[in-house]
Order: sequence, then structure tokens, then C-alpha cells
Amino acid sequence: MTSANNEAWGSRIGLILAMAGNAVGLGNFLRFPVQAIQNGGGAFLIPYFVCFLLMGIPLLLIEWSTGRFGGKNGNHSTPYILDSMASGRFWKYVGVFGIWTNIAVAAYYCYIESWTMAYVFHSVIGTFVGKTQAEVAAFFGSYTDVMQSTTGIPYEAIIFYVICLGLNTYILSRGLSGVEKVAKVGMPLLILFGVILALRGITLGTSGATEAIPNANAWDGINFLWTPQFSSLTDPKVWLAAAGQIFFTLSVGMGTIHCYAAYLKSKDDIALNAFSAGFMNEFVEVVLGSMIVIPIAAGYLGLDWVKANAGFGMAFQTMPYLFQQWGTVLAAIAGVMWFGLLFFAGITSSLAMGTPWMGFMTDEFGWNRKSGAYSFGLLVLILGLPTVLLFNYGVFDEYDYWAGTVALVVFALLETFVFVWIFGINRGWQEITTGADMKVPVFFKYVIKYITPYLLLFVFLGSLITPKGKDWSGAFNNLLNGNGWALDNASIIKQIGLADLHEQLAAATDAAVIANLEDKIFYVTIARLLLLLLFVGISAVVYIAYKKRLTERLKNNL
Repeated sequence: MTSANNEAWGSRIGLILAMAGNAVGLGNFLRFPVQAIQNGGGAFLIPYFVCFLLMGIPLLLIEWSTGRFGGKNGNHSTPYILDSMASGRFWKYVGVFGIWTNIAVAAYYCYIESWTMAYVFHSVIGTFVGKTQAEVAAFFGSYTDVMQSTTGIPYEAIIFYVICLGLNTYILSRGLSGVEKVAKVGMPLLILFGVILALRGITLGTSGATEAIPNANAWDGINFLWTPQFSSLTDPKVWLAAAGQIFFTLSVGMGTIHCYAAYLKSKDDIALNAFSAGFMNEFVEVVLGSMIVIPIAAGYLGLDWVKANAGFGMAFQTMPYLFQQWGTVLAAIAGVMWFGLLFFAGITSSLAMGTPWMGFMTDEFGWNRKSGAYSFGLLVLILGLPTVLLFNYGVFDEYDYWAGTVALVVFALLETFVFVWIFGINRGWQEITTGADMKVPVFFKYVIKYITPYLLLFVFLGSLITPKGKDWSGAFNNLLNGNGWALDNASIIKQIGLADLHEQLAAATDAAVIANLEDKIFYVTIARLLLLLLFVGISAVVYIAYKKRLTERLKNNL
């Protein structure tokens, strides 16, 4: 089939920045520091770098090479990229993950992105001036509680969400050139803002200490994150967390890299591009991401407070308060830099999420980029509004878990199987090295074949049967002693049955709490049905495209 999709990247630097922007997302600044704190600081770094080398880089090479290979045959999204690599009808439906995941993730990711827009606005107008730490934290609660918002702007969360999604849709309607322009502006600004804030974190020292918190020291946070602990090498929990972070940080297992790489020419380099984008992401995450939130928070609140309170919400519930310690003007500037940095990290990733759907509809049905962009925006709006309206009822978290966590691992595992054993590692290695501007160490060929698939299987099985309390050594001892394997509520198996919510419901005695938990179970179930309906719908469209291809093939043979 000859594709009508004739778009191409305008420049190599634009491609690398767009790819880096796809990888550099909110997780670099919001998730990495939290994962590091919750997994022992320096104890997290050794498994993290090992997983980057043995899983992250190989997956980047796999996805860049499969994307370019698919592009040679006029395919710009994963259903028919995989179909071109493996015989049999099944694999095109595995490729549905590469479209479904992006739409589902964009639905809630754009909501987080809209928070950053709102917080830039509130930083400028001085909303946080004079507020206590508790009041700043309460502001976030009132913002996300759409029906009872006390932020001063009715339905503010919905307004900013629609504005943010509208901006994404408009840029996508401009095609790859629009994405490239945003990357060329957004990535340098992101790094500039990050460097300035990181320098402030490094130089804060003990100047934030008070009589109430005399031991506050920014360097305690830095030392905690950067002091390696070799004991972590024997802790499966830390390895699982480190491997999981690689998925979030590199945007592998989503289909966006395939789509971007599909617009390369057949002899364009992918090896150096993949390494460049990967290492740029690591610089932003490990260097900048670890030098802002944790040191600044430790510099004012102490390391013990950070260990006890580290979480995703720190960026919005704590940082505005900490910035206020620098004075009104500097607080506003820091707020614009911090939330502006997060916005650029977010939008360069969310734009990538729209391209697989647009590429597929262009390839298979001849849609122009505006039709593709507007339809993507509409799908995200329909799927995303429940995350805004029902944020406190678990819809947001449900999308994040199934689309933004489980699906990434499943798709990465399956695409690696296709690359190594169906397409063939020898053909795959040739595809990786063709046109390469660097000599790719042959070491990675054997890593891709013998280590990466099993590391991915470890991540999947570890998530599937996570032991209670994430106590792996205790679970193995219990199993050997005939006491079975108790599952944690965070395991996939327990998550399927909503074990945590049902346990809370069984233990609840207050009528209001019971009603709230029943509502959560209902809305979470609806969220799952929406995700399932989206997957079935995309699969149906892929089937229609398949029948259309068959018809065209028969006509051409007549």
C-alpha cells in the first residue's frame, strides 16, 4: 500500500529535540525524585543505571529501527509497522497498544499539563503570597475538586484543561513542523529553567534552617540521592522500581518513538539519534530532576520531612510555598520557571502522543493532518473530562495504572519478542546499524537477544504477583515453607479485583465513608469500561483498514 503521508522532519536537530522532548516529560521531575526517595536514594541509582543500559537503550534501538523499517513501507503507526515485520493477522492488533496507550495517557496527562499552566498563572498574580504550607497544599485540593472550587475562578480546572488540550490540538494540526518548532523552543527553555533552579538547590545549603527546623540542609538531600548503596543490588523491590522508571522516563512501550522514526529516510541514522535522545533525557532526569525538588525541600523542611512526605503532589502542594521563602518577586519568577519547565516537559510529550493516531488515519484513510489532529483532540476530550470531573474518585489513577503503567510493559515485551524472534535478531541488528553515524557496540546485539526480553518479563511478572508489603525475601521464604504467596494490593492480579477499595469498604463503618467508597468503585469501573471501549474501537478501525487493504490488493491484482 502506498501511503499518502509524505511528511518528514525538517532537520536532524529538530528530530533529536522532538525525540528528547517525547522522552523528557513530567515524570523526569515529578516521578524520578519520588521513586529515588522511596527506594533508598542512592540505593536506587545503581539498579536504575543498569536498567537504563540493559533495557532502556536496547528498547530505544528496537523502537527507532522498527519505526524506520515501517516507514519504508509507508506505515507510520504500530499496527501496520508490526504487521510489516511479522506474518499473521494477530500482530497488527498487538500494535493497537501503540495508538490506544497514547490516547488514554493523553487524556489524563493533558490534565497534569493544564495544572502547570494554571500554576504559572497563579504564580504571576501572587495567589500563594502569604499562604502557609497547609494553605498552599489545600489550594491544590480545591483546584482539583471542580464542583467545590474555591480558587476564585468557577470550573477553573475544566477551563485550563480545555485550553491546554486546544493548544495541543492546534500544534498537532500543523503537522511535524509544528511539533518540531515547539521542541526547538521548549527544550532549550526547559533546560535553562532547570539549570537555574538546580543551581539554587545546590547553593541553598543551610540558609533555610530555622529554630523550628534547625537541621534543614539542602546538601542532605543531594547526598542522600547521590550516595550509592550496593546492598540495593539484592533487593528485587528496588530493581522493579528502577526498571519501571525507565518506561516512564524514555516513553518506550508507547508507540510514539515508532511513529517519529517512521518519518525518517531509509538510510537516515537511528543509532546516534537514539543514543542522543536517551542520554539527553538522562541528563535532564538524573542531574536536573534530582537537583531541584529534593534539595530545595530538604533545605527548608529537612530530609526527614522529605522522606516521610515525598510524593507526586510535592511539585504543586509544597514547591509554591518554598518559593515564597525567597521573597515575592523571586517567588513569582521561580514559580514561572518551575511550572513553565513542567509545562514544556509536558507538552513536548503530549504532542508525541497525537502522532500515532494521526499517522494511522492518514496512512489508511487518507485523512489530512487537521482532521487527524481534531479527531485526536475530540477523543482525548471525551475520555479526559472524567479525569477532571472525577479526579477524587480514582478515574485519573485508573487511567494512569492501566494505560500509563501496565500497557507499556506488555507492549514492550511483545514488540521485543517480535523483533528478536520473529523479525529476527540478525535482520534487526542490520536495521539498527544501517546508516549509523556511530559504531554501535555489538554488545547490545546480545543484550537485546538474551537480557532485555527477560528483564522485561521480570518487570511484568514482578508487577503481576507483587508480594504483600513488597517483601520479596519474606514471600519466597513463605513459599518455601509451604505458607503460600500473599499478594500485595498493588499487584496486577489484586488491582483487577479492586482489592484495596473492597478491603476499605469492608472495614468502613461511617455512612459517608461507605458512600464515598461505593462511588469510587462505580466510577473506577466506568473508567475501565471507557478504556476497554476505546481499545475495542481502535481494534475495529484497524480491522476496517485491513479489509480496505485486502480490497485494494485484489483490485491491483486484477
